[in-house]
Amino acid sequence: MHTNKECGIENIENRESPRVDVVIPFEASLVPASEKENIRSRKAGWSMPAEYQTMAEIEDKLLSDWLKMLNIKLDLIINMMALTKEGMSSLPPSRLNISGTGLSFSAVNGFSVGDIVELKLLLPLMPPVALLIYGEVVCCDKESGISKTAVKFINIDEEITDEIVKFIFKTEKEILRDKRR
Repeated sequence: MHTNKECGIENIENRESPRVDVVIPFEASLVPASEKENIRSRKAGWSMPAEYQTMAEIEDKLLSDWLKMLNIKLDLIINMMALTKEGMSSLPPSRLNISGTGLSFSAVNGFSVGDIVELKLLLPLMPPVALLIYGEVVCCDKESGISKTAVKFINIDEEITDEIVKFIFKTEKEILRDKRR
């Protein structure tokens, strides 16, 4: 059994990147040993092929703006359908402490240090960003049937880390704005 200080959950001085407490759609599950070799964090949802990303310019400015707006709305609808298909739209809201290098959360079903876990989360940006991230459990503190778990991200691309950090800075900005009121 580890204490919070041993786990580093409260040891802010040794943190590599900014972190924030949030409540967002989230789910964690254990990765089976047979799948550990082929894991790679990624964005979930639908990605438009590069050859379809640009629309030809139309001389009529009003028509062009209207078509671009329709295109954006269709992209959002297609993305939401893809997120629903991947199970991202039904994730339960959970309290997390998240940074660009890892996160911590509480759960009834605990994990063990060294476990590899799959983390599904939906960042409330515009448009929403769904992430499928893998991490290694670096600490698990079990108290009263609740397990405080700290996870370090593994096999994660810089693009995904950038999305998380962008979300953290946006959230911190909102917190500072609310404090000024």
